[in-house]
This record gives sequence, C-alpha cells and structure tokens, in this order.
Amino acid sequence: MTGPTFHLLSHGPRPVAPFSHAVEADGWVILTGQMPTDPAAPDAPLPTGIEAQTHQVMQNLKLILNGLGLDLSHVVQCRAYLTEFEHDYAAFNTTYKSYFPADRLPARTTVGVTALAVGALVEIDCVARRS
Repeated sequence: MTGPTFHLLSHGPRPVAPFSHAVEADGWVILTGQMPTDPAAPDAPLPTGIEAQTHQVMQNLKLILNGLGLDLSHVVQCRAYLTEFEHDYAAFNTTYKSYFPADRLPARTTVGVTALAVGALVEIDCVARRS
C-alpha cells in the first residue's frame, strides 16, 4: 500500500476552495467535484443552462484525468449535484451519458442540493481506477 499523492495541476481549473484536483492511492484516483468554470478564463461568466454547464464540467474532469494519464474510460463512479433537480435532471442525463459508451456507464448518484459554489447548476466528482 502506498500513501496518497495529492495532485494540483497547473493547467487545471482554478480551485474555488482549498482542495487538490485529485488524490491518488493504490491505483484509485479521487477527483474533486468540478464546477462549470473555464480553466482558460476562470473569472468569465458560467455557461448558460444545464446542458452547457454539464459539458464544461465534463471537459474539466477530462482535463484533470488527462493530466494524470487517464481518461473517462478509467472512471468507475460519479456523484452529481444539481441545484434545480426536477427541472434539470432529464437534460443533465442526456448530456452526461453522451460522454460514456452505453455499456460502460460508471456507477452514479445524483443529488439535489440547495446551492453550489460560484452559482453553478451542476457539480460532478468521480473516482477512477488505474489499470
């Protein structure tokens, strides 16, 4: 067993709180929940609507995974947080599932919450496993 490695990627999204982008131990990689911020313009307004915000969150997760030599095929579990659950759940699902093959969907929990950092509609964290 190896101790944890804390990853903060210089090219990753700017953290909105005190955290690492990912923590890795024994081949498991736990990614911090990502917001729909643009890493190239972190102070820019958030994309409008659940679909656009979900796409940006998924791009941010991919950016972190790629920075660690991984991709979405390594993801085994996701947790999603929606501020407008009943309104956005169907559109969120449609956008989210476009990132994974139908026969390789990660385990997932989706939770309705009252608010998220930076006024986001969606946040997603995930767990990946190195081969």
